[in-house]
Amino acid sequence: MQPLIHPSPTAESSRVPMLTGSFLMGPASLSTVPYPSPTLSNQEPVPSQIYLEGAAQMSVPPSRSSLNCLDLPAGHIQILTAVPQGLWQISGTGTGLSSVLIYHGEMPQANQVLPSSSPTVPSLPKSPDRPGSTSPFAPSAADLPSMPEPALTSRINETEDTISPSPCQVSPESSNKLPKWPESVEQFQHSLRDKYQALPESPSGPLIAMELVRARLERGSNKSQERELATPDWTERQLAHGGLAEVLQVVSDYRRLRETKVVAVLGKAGQGKSHWARTVSHAWACDQLPQYDFVFHVPCHCLDRPGDTYQLRDLLCPPSLQPLAMDDEVFGHIVKQPDRVLLILDAFEELEAQEGLLHGPYGPLSPEPYSLRGLLAGLFQRKLLRGCTLLLTARPRGRLAQSLSKADAIFEVPSFSTKQALTYVRQYFENSGTAGNQDKALGLLQGQPFLLTHSHSPVLCKAMCQLSKALLERGTEAKLPCTLTGLYVGLLGPAARDSPSGALVELAKLAWELGRRHQSTLQETQFSSMEVKTWAVTQGLVQPTLGTTEAQLVFSSFLLQCFLGAVWLAQCTEIKDKELPQYLALTPRKKRPYDNWLEGVPRFLTGLVFQPRAHCLGALVEPTVAAEADRKRKVLTRYLKRLKLRTLRAGRLLELLHCAHETQEPGIWEHVAHQLPGHLSFLGTRLTPPDVHVLGRALEMASQDFSLDLRQTGIETSGLGSLVGLSCVTGFRASLSDTMVLWESLRQRGEAQLLQAAEGKFTIEPFKAKSPKDVEDLDSLVQTQRLRNPSEDAAKDLPAIRDLKKLEFALGPILGPQAFPTLAKILPAFSSLQHLDLDSLSENKIGDEGVSQLSATFPQLKVLETLNLSQNSITDVGACKLAEALPALAKSLLRLSLYNNCICDVGAKSLAQVLPDMVSLRVMDVQFNKFTAAGAQQLASSLQKCPQVETLAMWTPTIPFGVQEHLQQLDARISLR
Repeated sequence: MQPLIHPSPTAESSRVPMLTGSFLMGPASLSTVPYPSPTLSNQEPVPSQIYLEGAAQMSVPPSRSSLNCLDLPAGHIQILTAVPQGLWQISGTGTGLSSVLIYHGEMPQANQVLPSSSPTVPSLPKSPDRPGSTSPFAPSAADLPSMPEPALTSRINETEDTISPSPCQVSPESSNKLPKWPESVEQFQHSLRDKYQALPESPSGPLIAMELVRARLERGSNKSQERELATPDWTERQLAHGGLAEVLQVVSDYRRLRETKVVAVLGKAGQGKSHWARTVSHAWACDQLPQYDFVFHVPCHCLDRPGDTYQLRDLLCPPSLQPLAMDDEVFGHIVKQPDRVLLILDAFEELEAQEGLLHGPYGPLSPEPYSLRGLLAGLFQRKLLRGCTLLLTARPRGRLAQSLSKADAIFEVPSFSTKQALTYVRQYFENSGTAGNQDKALGLLQGQPFLLTHSHSPVLCKAMCQLSKALLERGTEAKLPCTLTGLYVGLLGPAARDSPSGALVELAKLAWELGRRHQSTLQETQFSSMEVKTWAVTQGLVQPTLGTTEAQLVFSSFLLQCFLGAVWLAQCTEIKDKELPQYLALTPRKKRPYDNWLEGVPRFLTGLVFQPRAHCLGALVEPTVAAEADRKRKVLTRYLKRLKLRTLRAGRLLELLHCAHETQEPGIWEHVAHQLPGHLSFLGTRLTPPDVHVLGRALEMASQDFSLDLRQTGIETSGLGSLVGLSCVTGFRASLSDTMVLWESLRQRGEAQLLQAAEGKFTIEPFKAKSPKDVEDLDSLVQTQRLRNPSEDAAKDLPAIRDLKKLEFALGPILGPQAFPTLAKILPAFSSLQHLDLDSLSENKIGDEGVSQLSATFPQLKVLETLNLSQNSITDVGACKLAEALPALAKSLLRLSLYNNCICDVGAKSLAQVLPDMVSLRVMDVQFNKFTAAGAQQLASSLQKCPQVETLAMWTPTIPFGVQEHLQQLDARISLR
């Protein structure tokens, strides 16, 4: 339908914009407003041609967000037969149309984010006499084009300042200025930018650039419906190479109009999440995030206070942070433009109110204060500040995943690679002015393989550098400890010797009590004396929190708080002996379980209790206090030796191995190693470099053979190679792509013996393809075998391919038909295949074409015993193809299932004709097909010639029940169930 523009006095004198369909019409005073074009980001609109009735063809150049001008000759009515998408001003001498604007195409919404290369464009002004938004520059959702025309009228303040006129403007009176923000809003934004302008304060160590990894949630392995953070294989990791820009772009890709966007950045303690969050606010202050007008960085330790109530402005600018004046005008502006707001909640795991936010009660926004849980529920349920971007940083633990189940994007902060860890050590000594000790420090670190694996953690890498520096400065024979407990004892020992009496025990008690409340910050008033507080700050054990006005302190690292909490448990007399084992968190109690928020406590506790007192706990506390650990040692020894390792889940088994390593007690270590089961499955459990190290040591200590399941563990290639190379490991399963990367790396390094062992021990039995990538990886494995040099000493076929007996294909009705041709192409390579299951709960629907491709492989599948083709949309065409090829499987096939397909009488007849030739067939299932009594009778007659067949399942709704009963009476082998 083409627009008709009627010049009339009312149109010329009207001062209001009017929406008609997809055309925006308004007075000339609006003609200079640079409305955004709805074209995609960074794309120029395609040049268009405009045709005017009775006029010559005009060429229109491309435009971005500025107005396009169109001159019309004088006349009454002009019909535009084709209008390009964009905003057009109609003007011309004598046309009477100087006050008309035309916008053709989809109207841009108020919360549409402009590309970063485009200037910020304010929306139409809003009349104060209408309900909804009172902002002079941002319409609310009620102002959008879905409202009736009378509700879309508003008057324009004619006293606004003017801006540069468009080239097609001829009247100086028609030029106005863009509406400005209120002065208080601009001042608040400038103050906020100044606050974040300073470079984000970083830990007292070098900064190493790290790329975030995309993550996702998946349903847990247990029977509950809770979702857990998925563990991708090493080669499946998706790195965010674009950094912060890619993180926020993912949000814009998934965003829906006027919806809150939730992004989570997860990582273990000390990985640098808080520093990354401060970098985001700094980037905004430096004009690198133009899609946001306001960014609020809120450390969560400033929020969670028992009994406090909050309003939304208190959440954006907590009183404990450096105060910024947010009056009603500023707050009203922020609320009316939530899509221009980025809210960062840092260290979200410290909030007690984080559970059940998706279903918590929350009412409409009101001036009355809410609890913190109510405000967070409003944000997560997209009812409060709807349309904003919510960025969380947290440790992935507990029930946090439930709050993130509807997050738009999840990222992880990865650990250091080996190269990054070495770079960190070198830069640390360069920055400290002791560059000459770099090589010595690296030598110390490489002398302790266990600590070397922990250097992948930034906070532990820094601790190792600090201790190495101190040892090298002493000039004595330096050697790093072999446990994490020894590392922190070495760091805190000198501080404890110079401490006021009982200061370390007091700080340890504070660390434990705060950890039980899921907190890491403490008030200065919590110290017994100023002397103790000064000592703790001077020794670097606690430090002032960033940007707060209150006298708050925070432990220098989360692991330090865990270590201090373990010190308190190891020497205190307030905890009963029978309660001590629960703090190892290996066998949690059903009633009042210990939540293990201080997740480093179990390892430190066993180390402090079991290691020699003089060099461990005795170096930190008074000897009389340290003697309390002797009784605790007996309790924990009895508990550890009574544990049944076969009942432990994979994660707790790894924690037990770490605790046994920290004890440095040969009796406990040998007991744990010898109790390991022969088959160890770590499916879905993340294996870090320290995990791989202690697991490898335990496997070597045990005098038996092991098979390992290392799928979905995220194990690095080097770690996979170290476990596979153990002589006690006789078989392993791992990701196909990870395994082939390992093979290639061994081949390039010339490690032929280890390569042969890695190929010989690898198995994929049984294999279930659940995604196109599984089929692609299986194809790559077959191609690897075909490309092998026949002159090699290894067997001709890879054992993984040669020994595969069961293969399942479950991709569903959409991906199944797409991926099956690839699977059919490689099936002949599996010469030992006995069970081929092409059935899926959601149906694969490979169809007649898939059956034709599969039938061509039957001559090579000489030992196939079970063929399941149920629910694959097979018709008579496919059944006939199958019947022609089945004789190739006559001597091996035992079970054939064609359940729930579309086979009619023609297909049933073909199957009946081939049935006597299937001399080994025992069970055939053709239930729920579409053949009639005629097809059923042919199958029954053929069955009489097949004494070897035990069961023919033939019930189908298209056969009269009387006929089915009659056939069953003739031959009892016919099943109607």
